[in-house]
Amino acid sequence: MSHRPPRPPRPLRVLAPALAAGVLLTTAACSDGDDSGPDRADSTADTTRISSSPLAQASPAPLTPAGARAALVTEADLEDDWNQVKNAAAWRDSLLVGKVDVADFLTAKTNAADCQKLLDRLYSDDLLGKPSGASALTGFEEGASRLLYQVAAYDKAGLDTSFAWLKSLPVKCDQFTAKDSSGGQRTVQVVSTSLPKEGDARQGLRVTVQGSSGGTSATLTLDVAALRVGTDAISITNGGLDGADHDSTEQAAKLGAARLEDVRAGRTPSADPDEID
Repeated sequence: MSHRPPRPPRPLRVLAPALAAGVLLTTAACSDGDDSGPDRADSTADTTRISSSPLAQASPAPLTPAGARAALVTEADLEDDWNQVKNAAAWRDSLLVGKVDVADFLTAKTNAADCQKLLDRLYSDDLLGKPSGASALTGFEEGASRLLYQVAAYDKAGLDTSFAWLKSLPVKCDQFTAKDSSGGQRTVQVVSTSLPKEGDARQGLRVTVQGSSGGTSATLTLDVAALRVGTDAISITNGGLDGADHDSTEQAAKLGAARLEDVRAGRTPSADPDEID
């Protein structure tokens, strides 16, 4: 009876691909489940991929005074003939000073408080309330119109509350009466306006105040805009007795949001607005 000669051992290079495939399948199976346990595969490739993901990057650093100033728009960002001024922080418009007539809100007296807050905040340049961190402000003039632009850091809960308040104003304060210190009446109207879809949240308003200034009838028209980027925000008031140019408000909102996003990402905003998409 003859014996079959023994089969030579299979070369290891044939088994290597199969073993490698088995390892890959095992790793894939582990990654499909809960990766928080001690048996999680931890390869160099996976670590590199995860660390480069935007979701894994650290949160933006808090806004600094220098960052807030860098995020401000400039003359180059605005269309038309806007000129930057140095006294914007002292701007106040007397037509915004008045006491809301509560009689206009017989069935919704809480709305009167919201409308009073709008007048007060527009006058004091604190549209979104007091900042909790760094802030910066600049202003521009074009004829009789003024554009006030602010960037600031806020407490998240307070900022959410302020945006909810702004969104409610076109309904709560669509038209009401305010009285000045001498009893003169002013008619105030508030309507919603559109803004470029920039930032995490936004709200635009058109506020008109009809009354008297210096003994003559006058109408103050303001474009009001607010944009939130994380816990930082931009606020804009633009207009005057000759009306408000909404295109300038939109331009400031669009380019200003891009500048703030650059600052939050640790980048230097472009000096040329044409470089921003």
